[in-house]
Amino acid sequence: MRADAEWLAAAARLAARGRPLSRPNPAVGCLIVRDGRVVGRGWTQAGGRPHAEAMALAEAGQKASGADVFVTLEPCAHQSDRGPACAALLAQARPARVILGVEDPDPRTAGAGVAMLREAGIEVHVAGSDAVRDSLAGYLAQRSLGRPHVTLKLAMSLDGCIALADGTSRWITGDAARAHVHARRARADAILVGGETWRSDRPRLDVRLPGLEDRSPQRVLLSRGVAPDGVRVIDDPAAISRLDGVQYLYVEGGAETAASFLAADLVDRLEIYRAPIVVGDGLRPVGRLGLERLDDAHSRWTLAETAQLGSDTFTAYRRAR
Repeated sequence: MRADAEWLAAAARLAARGRPLSRPNPAVGCLIVRDGRVVGRGWTQAGGRPHAEAMALAEAGQKASGADVFVTLEPCAHQSDRGPACAALLAQARPARVILGVEDPDPRTAGAGVAMLREAGIEVHVAGSDAVRDSLAGYLAQRSLGRPHVTLKLAMSLDGCIALADGTSRWITGDAARAHVHARRARADAILVGGETWRSDRPRLDVRLPGLEDRSPQRVLLSRGVAPDGVRVIDDPAAISRLDGVQYLYVEGGAETAASFLAADLVDRLEIYRAPIVVGDGLRPVGRLGLERLDDAHSRWTLAETAQLGSDTFTAYRRAR
């Protein structure tokens, strides 16, 4: 079982290659393993096709028969004009086992893929893991909560300031941290800032890493005003359900925007960049949350990731499950 979990985690890492270009489909990863060796691999391609399973089966060919298939999401069970159902393709390939991360909440599949495989005499196991759920976080949030998965990014000094008292903020973090932010932007479907940040800084909100410029996310403004050309606007964090096709939303600020998302309990992941500087009398990263007791602030977050980025540190927290 431990080996199965490790192969599923590897499939989850493979799935990251499809994000976010697989939209509107989720980014799924699939590995076909025979005698401890990978004979086929696949991830959801741009625009959603081919699916991960189809790609992996095409690579494995006849070696898929009698093999183990590790796929992060239940294989689809519905036929479409873009290709056959993945559950049907797997049934024809005759693997010994299919180990999947999570069942698909899409009502067109929702257990039907598992049933189709079992009817074909294939052993099926559902072996969920944090790695798999994290890799599908946007899709699962969209299906179960009716909104995108929300990441709130904060960059601050050691003493928790995002700018000098007069608002000067460029640059708190160094080159490595800023490049890391751009890589994170490239994994999002949309990026959001508040109206005050937009008016004062006019941020470009794009991806400026060589080779990834075409992955710049859609720009969204939290404001009650009129959006500039090419920028969508919402007037309330609770309105993010209006962002059709957005599985991953990256929120960059400012302080009141961060507070509004946190107060509405809409943040799924916190990503904090901390520079080794002390500002003193500066602006804080989050506005008033309206907490009445310190206990209300506890037990919401668990540590997910840490990294050293040059002289800066990166820490990510996920919403406690």
